[in-house]
Amino acid sequence: MGTNVGESVTEVREGGPVADPRRARALTRPPRLREGDRVRLVAPCSPVPDQQLDAAVEALRGWGLEVELAPHVRDRHPVLPYLAGADRDRARDLQEAWCDPGVRAVFCARGGDGAHRMLDLLDFDAMRQAAPKALIGFSDITALHEAFAVELGMATVHGPVVGTRYFVGDDVAQRELHTTLFTPERRMLLTSPGARALVPGRVAGVTFGGNLSLLNDGLATPHSRLSAAGGVLILEDVNEDAARLDRMLTHLLRTGWMDGVAGVALGTWTDCPPDPGVVSELMRERLEPLGVPVLWGLDFGHCPAQLTVPLGVPAVLDADAGTLALGVPGLE
Repeated sequence: MGTNVGESVTEVREGGPVADPRRARALTRPPRLREGDRVRLVAPCSPVPDQQLDAAVEALRGWGLEVELAPHVRDRHPVLPYLAGADRDRARDLQEAWCDPGVRAVFCARGGDGAHRMLDLLDFDAMRQAAPKALIGFSDITALHEAFAVELGMATVHGPVVGTRYFVGDDVAQRELHTTLFTPERRMLLTSPGARALVPGRVAGVTFGGNLSLLNDGLATPHSRLSAAGGVLILEDVNEDAARLDRMLTHLLRTGWMDGVAGVALGTWTDCPPDPGVVSELMRERLEPLGVPVLWGLDFGHCPAQLTVPLGVPAVLDADAGTLALGVPGLE
């Protein structure tokens, strides 16, 4: 029997009730962007090269957007070179962008390191009062995707961090992101040429996840979900060898966090030695006992021409067909 979007052990209707608010559930979708909208760039993690940041601003203005830079977006931490300024300043920039009623979307300029350091400095009570808007980014931004899902009930966008090579100069990634943000109904079926089933099957759930390292690091911490139950989990990583990937995935499995996950969509594993074949076999060996569909080879994550993946929306994962079909557009 086929599976329809909206069918799952866990309720996946948008805004539907669930027993535990930290389980995967369909979330409030932000409004789509339109020409003339005001957006803001923030740097919640690592420093952004000035040249890349300037190029990102030019590209976004080419979309007809009014682009603002957060006050501390060009900062550098005085002691820790891997951070874009002080934790409190990075958190303030993000919160002010989110709470500004005139800002329609918040673009993260870079991932890297540091998102988890500033999460506890955000005033989520104040942020809950803000109107929905898009948050865009990936990699270290996974920590923000999870926190916004858990604390704000907000669907977000797993897409390029705009002050990096994953956006600047990457015409395909830019088109993917633009379509998702401006005409999301045209981006309902996600697939890639190399997508294939590691574990066959078809299942409905709610999209969530991102970077494996960040999900592992956030386990059992504030602002992180308690369970993957009911979710279509997307996973990717970069610069982690197979043994380290094994250790992180095994940790998520042994804690019971993966119990009840609906399915898993695997993205790219750039510079994860020894080679993609070993990583693929690792994923199959670790995930097959869950008894859920596992799709390998969607081109999201640390790669050129990356797919943009809306998070917090109902979807059907069809591992045999190599597709992730959204049940609703990623943005309203």
